[in-house]
Amino acid sequence: MRVLVTGAAGFIGSHVVESLLDAGHDALAYDALLPAVHPEPERSRDRIPADVEFVQADVRDPDALGRALRGVDAVCHQAAMVGLGLDLDDAPHYAGCNDLGTAVLLAAMARADVPRLALASSMVVYGEGRYDCAEHGRVEPGPRVVADLAAGRFEPPCPHCGRPLTPGMVDEDARVDPRNVYAATKAAQEYLATSWARATEGAVAMLRYHNVYGPRMPRDTPYAGVAAIFRSELRAGRPPRVFEDGGQRRDFVHVRDIAAANVAALEWTGKADPGAGRAFNVGSGTPRTVGELAAALASALGGPEPVVTGQYRLGDVRHVTASNRRLREELGWQPAVSFADGLAQFVVPA
Repeated sequence: MRVLVTGAAGFIGSHVVESLLDAGHDALAYDALLPAVHPEPERSRDRIPADVEFVQADVRDPDALGRALRGVDAVCHQAAMVGLGLDLDDAPHYAGCNDLGTAVLLAAMARADVPRLALASSMVVYGEGRYDCAEHGRVEPGPRVVADLAAGRFEPPCPHCGRPLTPGMVDEDARVDPRNVYAATKAAQEYLATSWARATEGAVAMLRYHNVYGPRMPRDTPYAGVAAIFRSELRAGRPPRVFEDGGQRRDFVHVRDIAAANVAALEWTGKADPGAGRAFNVGSGTPRTVGELAAALASALGGPEPVVTGQYRLGDVRHVTASNRRLREELGWQPAVSFADGLAQFVVPA
């Protein structure tokens, strides 16, 4: 199949292009090369193989999309503004890039009769992950409270009895509960995509990425993830600064496994029923804490020990880790890069 990949010159998109080619598909790379994301656009452009057609345009440009979608069988939508979105001043930028961009893309796909979509979503749509109370069973913690966080009480209590909770693995049937601007835009993207699928009898796989790391990860920009931030601090001879108490549980998944999931998802859309929309968690299935990540990177780079700061961001969640059972059972995907191997590759200078 011929696949248009938006955000193709980015961290994840460039790996998706490679995985599509390795699987015998044809890729068309589409990226605006916005300066905030690509401070060295030529270097980003060089991530795309020379024999792959490249279109430099914004997903909010319907004319450019209309031309690019000619002869395309499917779309892999990676283009997005990422990060938390710290306050409502960020909302117009996030909604413009993520939600308006997705809406323009979906409208163009409908006009071009392109029926298959893999959408890059995120685990942030869940808000907090799964929690169980010894007395009340499965519960949903309320919003985090500044007074608790400032006092170092980072673990969410049971909303019924106030007792400590046990975090678990969240599955795709969990309620969507976005708790920051970025999360709200990713949830909206999913709603837009499922509406498109029903209206056009297309099919969409929504891939809820957990914490992605690996080669080409952005560094020293507002879009750098926690692994890249820690690595940059260590390479500068500074200790990684860990927020809260370092006990936040996450699922760190290698970018090559993310790319493989996109290929599997696109192939699934060719077999799915008309109008199908299906969410899939994409994670390693092995939870780790942020403190453990910082310590492992410090050890691998021979840098100073992490410093636990007690700082917090209200839009963060405490624990969210993935059950990847649906992806494994329905799409035949398996994570192929172990944490140890992925970390060893990640610390090697680019």
